[in-house]
Amino acid sequence: MALPQLIPSHKPTLNPNNKNSNILSPLNPLQFLSPKPSSLHTFRRGKPTSLRCSASSFSEKHHTNPPKSNDVVELPLFPLPLVLFPGAILPLQIFEFRYRIMMHTLLQTDLRFGVIFSDAVTGAAEVGCVGEVVKHERLVDDRFFLICKGQERFRVTNLVRTKPYLVAEVTWLEDRPSGDGEEDLESLASEVETYMKDVIRLSNRLGGKPEKEVQDLRRNLFPTPFSFFVGSTFEGAPREQQALLELEDTAARLKREKETLRNTLNYLTAASAVKDVFPSS
Repeated sequence: MALPQLIPSHKPTLNPNNKNSNILSPLNPLQFLSPKPSSLHTFRRGKPTSLRCSASSFSEKHHTNPPKSNDVVELPLFPLPLVLFPGAILPLQIFEFRYRIMMHTLLQTDLRFGVIFSDAVTGAAEVGCVGEVVKHERLVDDRFFLICKGQERFRVTNLVRTKPYLVAEVTWLEDRPSGDGEEDLESLASEVETYMKDVIRLSNRLGGKPEKEVQDLRRNLFPTPFSFFVGSTFEGAPREQQALLELEDTAARLKREKETLRNTLNYLTAASAVKDVFPSS
């Protein structure tokens, strides 16, 4: 039975450049089926032929010593129709000439570039995530296969040049303590993990897969990197992912993810009840 996207109680639109937005985007329950190996993101003439960032692509460790938030550096940018989170693994295949030029430069320097979400509706976002090339293969026709790892987040402050590829001045972003006082981040993270397990279980049931017990999703991650991992699984809602990436408060990010997962679970519970009554639907 094909499942439509979940429409939460909030209006499902989001301006990723609006840091104060509290509007949740739809979340596709099918993304919580059993994790699959990360597929390759292929870009030719700026258009993707395949896009997926599965939960299994998230690294258990991420950059633990980010630069200071007041540092300003120049960073080459790669606009993509996806959101990269700190700690996540992103496979890429690069065809386009200008980004092949960028790769030749990166391979001689520090192997780091900025991934920023961009689509036809909202344009390019101001907040992105550094992708560090951890593995690469150059083919005879000058294409590149890359494995990139998400590192620190950044905000674009000034566009330095646009040709042959984008280069911008950026400042670094890091989560700060909640303005509402001390938050029990461990409890919040545990609640989010519980909702994720329930969503995965019901998604598997509705997809006709065995209802196996969901294993540990935290994998000893602290609340902040865990919140990034959770955001990386929301592959069906890139604008919602962008909003999560832009938040600078771990508690706020976990609360938003909990609400989205709770809405998804409510939908799946209702869909499961319908399937029990009408098995052939």
